[in-house]
Amino acid sequence: MSGFDPRRLARLPENMERHVERDTIGGVAWLVARDGHVEAGVAGSLTRGRPEPVRRDSVFRIASMTKPIVAVAALVLVEECRLRLEDPVDDLLPELAGRRVLVDGRGPLDGDTVPAQRPITVRDLLTFQLGLGMDFAAPWPQPLLEAMNDLGLGSGPPEPRVPPDPDEWMRRLSTLPLLYQPGERWLYNTGADVLGVLIARASQQPLDAFLRERVLEPLGMVDTGFVASHLDRLGTCYTVNPETGERTVYDGPDGQWATAPAFPSGGAGLVSTVDDVHAFAGMLLAGGQTRDGSTLLSRSSVEAMTTDQISTDRGSSVPPPDGSQGWGFGVGVQVKRTGLRRTVGSYGWDGGLGSSWVNDPNERLIGVVLTTDAFTGAFPPPAVIQDFWTCVYASFDD
Repeated sequence: MSGFDPRRLARLPENMERHVERDTIGGVAWLVARDGHVEAGVAGSLTRGRPEPVRRDSVFRIASMTKPIVAVAALVLVEECRLRLEDPVDDLLPELAGRRVLVDGRGPLDGDTVPAQRPITVRDLLTFQLGLGMDFAAPWPQPLLEAMNDLGLGSGPPEPRVPPDPDEWMRRLSTLPLLYQPGERWLYNTGADVLGVLIARASQQPLDAFLRERVLEPLGMVDTGFVASHLDRLGTCYTVNPETGERTVYDGPDGQWATAPAFPSGGAGLVSTVDDVHAFAGMLLAGGQTRDGSTLLSRSSVEAMTTDQISTDRGSSVPPPDGSQGWGFGVGVQVKRTGLRRTVGSYGWDGGLGSSWVNDPNERLIGVVLTTDAFTGAFPPPAVIQDFWTCVYASFDD
């Protein structure tokens, strides 16, 4: 058995082509692997109206799928005892020492504050519980995100050319109060960006250099980075105006990923390909082992990374809103099965610029889908992503 029923798996390219024909997406590349059997495919074009088709080695902006890769880099430093999960980050990130915390985390930023009850730790950054970030359960607009945007800190969709260098980024961030006490509540995204700065300072290397040497190169992820080295393989990313419904270009091939950023974003900065993401996913599914048999990360670190660390019954809000996901170290972890997809214990994450990745250890499955079109909301994901996972899970031959 290959792990897949060929007739059922044939629905996958048919449905991806149908989305291109309906123009719900411009282009897509996908890969599924099970029991060592790999199937990959493409459909559409890199840029609407141009002849360049999507190829298997096409490069996509993977946005928040950056978070798990940066989490692995942090765990490499933990295993070398250059970071410790329970240690305060104050020595390496003095900008976060002696924090004040809002009494009302959903109130104005100039509201009453109290001292932080304890320092922010490495674990808080990995689990997004440092007290800063996007609150999916709070109403919009959110004062913190508006302030971060005004300070050029990148609180919305990734814009690599906007944020300043890491030291200045941290200085500006330090002017804002925490919304909640460290460890109290899961808040999205900001923890990953702070984690990237921590990695750079702990390793005494720029984040992009450490990531390349210790994670990307050992895994053969030659097309993954904070700048697209092959612009001829990078397409256009599209978004939709929420008010008019009109499709617009979010970023072109010669846009924000064409040059190296001042701030390599640990939250959403990378570009990649389906085969590079497969290499990363395969390492995790193999308990930290690379394809050549070497160990990038210990099995115990992979298990901790892919275990829910926040307990969703504590009031934290991880998409989707049905409480079916928790959060490990840089990845969403399935804690409840709500449909035919993603068994309990599966893990991965989506990228808001049009990508999705899941490892399902129970099914020995890796799935990756990368598209040219950004999501229009946090949940549910667009139809093309939903259809991808439906076709994958319906194609098993056992």
